[in-house]
Amino acid sequence: MVEEREVRIVLVGDSLVESHAPGSGVFGWGQVLPELLSRQAVCFNKAAGGRSSKSYRDEGLWAAALAERPDYVFIEFGHNDCPGKGPHRQTDPETTYAANLRQYVAETRAAGARPVLVTPPTRRNFGPDGRITSVLGPYAEAMKGVAAELGVPVIDLFTRSVDLFNQLGEAASAYINCRPDDRTHFSQAGARLFAAVVAEALPRIEPSLAPCLAADRRTV
Repeated sequence: MVEEREVRIVLVGDSLVESHAPGSGVFGWGQVLPELLSRQAVCFNKAAGGRSSKSYRDEGLWAAALAERPDYVFIEFGHNDCPGKGPHRQTDPETTYAANLRQYVAETRAAGARPVLVTPPTRRNFGPDGRITSVLGPYAEAMKGVAAELGVPVIDLFTRSVDLFNQLGEAASAYINCRPDDRTHFSQAGARLFAAVVAEALPRIEPSLAPCLAADRRTV
């Protein structure tokens, strides 16, 4: 019997993805994603809080992620690229952010791996009309544009999160965040919700990843 080859999945991004310290009450979707994967997949979470598409590379974290010899790289940035995050982090969605994503894609492919882009989930900020208001929309649209341009699979957590929060409303969606005063970071339940969105998208966006999904979650 021939053993299936191990599939190495590397996650890069910010605090919405990273593995947080035990007892912090904060969880990233990448922290719980391995619970939804089969034994064939090995997941390396290289996301780091507070990083943008610019600072992640500038600090050498991208080079360390590629050193894990990935077969797939899942890339999510946006929160720390936004205006007000300082010149060492912030980017413009249509220019520097999009250029950074193109470079991540090119270097992932040059390393012999396949990129998957993941749009940033929205912050749970509601406007006076009771609907989500978000500065992350232009970044999500820029990422989807790069994905279409370069033929890269994309998982759209931004649209999913906006739709979910609008459907639930402010009070009923509060459980998704880690604290009442934090409308960005996930509770364990929130992280599991978005990890499930990522996991269940795998057979659709990249059929070769279907065997990496736990058997009870496979849709193909």
